[in-house]
Amino acid sequence: MEHTGNTDLRTEADAVLARLVGDDTGTARLREDQWRAIEALVADRRRALVVQRTGWGKSAVYFVATSLLRSRGSGPTVIVSPLLALMRNQVETAARAGIRARTINSSNVEEWDTIQGEIDAGGVDVLLVSPERLNNPDFRDQILPKLAAATGLLVVDEAHCISDWGHDFRPDYRRLRTMLGDLSPGIPVLATTATANARVTADIAEQLGTGGTSDALVLRGPLDRESLRLGVLRLPDAAHRMAWLADHLDELPGSGIVYTLTVAAAEEVTAFLRQRGHPVASYTGKSENADRQQAEEDLLANRVKALVATSALGMGFDKPDLGFVVHLGSPSSPIAYYQQVGRAGRGVEHAEVLLLPGPEDEAIWEYFASLAFPPEEVVRRTLDVLARADRPLSLPALEPLVELRRSRLESMLKVLDVDGAVRRVKGGWIATGRPWTYDAERYDRVARQRRAEQQAMREYAATTTCRMEFLQRQLDDETAGPCGRCDNCAGARFTADLSPAALQAARADLGRAGVEVEPRRMWPTGLAAVGVDLKGRIPAGEQAAPGRALGRLSDIGWGNRLRPMLAPQAPDGPVPEDVARAVVEVLADWAKGPGGWASGAADAQPRPVGVVTVASRSRPRLIGSLGAHIAQVGRLPLLGCVEYAGDVPRIARSNSAQRLKALDGALTVPPGLAAALAATPGPVLLVDDYTDTGWTLAVAARLLRRAGARAVLPLVLAIQG
Repeated sequence: MEHTGNTDLRTEADAVLARLVGDDTGTARLREDQWRAIEALVADRRRALVVQRTGWGKSAVYFVATSLLRSRGSGPTVIVSPLLALMRNQVETAARAGIRARTINSSNVEEWDTIQGEIDAGGVDVLLVSPERLNNPDFRDQILPKLAAATGLLVVDEAHCISDWGHDFRPDYRRLRTMLGDLSPGIPVLATTATANARVTADIAEQLGTGGTSDALVLRGPLDRESLRLGVLRLPDAAHRMAWLADHLDELPGSGIVYTLTVAAAEEVTAFLRQRGHPVASYTGKSENADRQQAEEDLLANRVKALVATSALGMGFDKPDLGFVVHLGSPSSPIAYYQQVGRAGRGVEHAEVLLLPGPEDEAIWEYFASLAFPPEEVVRRTLDVLARADRPLSLPALEPLVELRRSRLESMLKVLDVDGAVRRVKGGWIATGRPWTYDAERYDRVARQRRAEQQAMREYAATTTCRMEFLQRQLDDETAGPCGRCDNCAGARFTADLSPAALQAARADLGRAGVEVEPRRMWPTGLAAVGVDLKGRIPAGEQAAPGRALGRLSDIGWGNRLRPMLAPQAPDGPVPEDVARAVVEVLADWAKGPGGWASGAADAQPRPVGVVTVASRSRPRLIGSLGAHIAQVGRLPLLGCVEYAGDVPRIARSNSAQRLKALDGALTVPPGLAAALAATPGPVLLVDDYTDTGWTLAVAARLLRRAGARAVLPLVLAIQG
């Protein structure tokens, strides 16, 4: 119920909204729940959690509240926001209402002191901060306390990132606990998200300090998006899906987003659609910042029909007239799917949303699931290493001492930091010595929840009932009911029809074999700490040359063929005929390409004098038959095999230093192979099944070069990337 005396506040709030949306008539009015949130923040100085669908107007709540609070003498609003794209949009939006916004993030460190001076002088109304800044020692120790003391409103945008139950958990968000604890009494707090089910909502509320307090206001609205027309189209394989998209992309309204599950797939699809005459651009986590920003601007200005994107283009991209979202491959979570499709139809009456699931989806889900919080023994080992260190350990210094890749190690340390077990300081990380408990039960529950979400996505694709209702129920929306618009409610709007020409082109594109394998040129840092006497640049005379792979395990062309063949549980056997033929094509293209031994160029590589394989306990028949086939077709001698000196070392998915520690002294060039290399000096082809980090190839190449090989040319079936 509206408080007595707040009528004038409501009038003032509506006037700010009119300026924010550019309404010169002054007729703009806040939604009732928008007003309830603003009233709670401004009049009552409460904490509020707003769970509302994308496009509902959550940003209007915090910008209007900011304007009202600032006019009443409050300090600046601090918005914790996950993506630079969102920050750029928010700064522009705030300016329309006369709100002065600045950002602090990793791309403008040189401006931090200036911005802090502007804040001190009262010249900043809104400060947008990336969550990663909250865990930076300089920011945490010098800037954060000042912000907490001066803040008039704290906003946590995309608040589902706080919860490890959510689809996009980010450990840096946990640092908000510190800022919340340092806020002066009576400072209002607003958390917003569009993608939180009941469990995630409760977790957010608890972690923000709003759970279980009578002062908390939780506003949850209906999540149906009246403009979205959901559909699923099942097609036989990746070639049919790409061909269908090439044939039908122009039929989709306006401009939009084509989501893929991997970077490799995004790049493949972008290249193919361009070949078919479509103006599209790629947008992934591996794109340069300038390229991503240009792609965003091109889509906003409708200069491209679509961005072909990974989940890197998710939260924070605001284009109200986005006409469609197509998924080539299914996300592993209905909540993540809802969040991504919610980019469409915010300012148009109708937007098309189409899912084209693929057989490779589940293997990709499994890979990302393997990156969850590490097992207890790995965590304990890390804490022990830090406890025994006489100085802070940086990530490069710590990485060789634990069996984790750097990104996963950093994520784990951020969780431990929030839990109080470690602390990030200048120079690296230290152990605090505080007791810490591994919450195995919680991590197991999260893993079970992930599996349940995957099952839900299978059911979403197969359901004959309303698709929007299905997603709403996954988000615990009590208003869920048939939408009347999806393919199950209103009939399919798209058929599986596609042209033979597009299908032939897609098959040719996906069937094109050959990916360059970049050799390792530098040893990783920190090898001395694990007893390996290697450092710096690998001498030119010991390096592998650039090699070739048939395909990437993450792509939707040869990756789909190779992935099951190279899976850990796959049976060993001779190389399949189609794979063998494709490898020969790769070899022929390599030989005739720039610098190839059959290119006729002045700088051409000498022709290989033989074939060498890498020993394998798991796939000896596959690698042996592949090497023999290459030798036979290329009319080259099969010189021998780089063998293991003893037991095959266990080389888990770990960091570079740990892999080299396992490989150190494990590989050997047997006397027969050494004699063959001495008798026939020249380049050799080094054949293996696949490469992940490239270190097995690097170590084997070093041994072969030392044994007399003039050059080592790696040739593998697949690369992991």
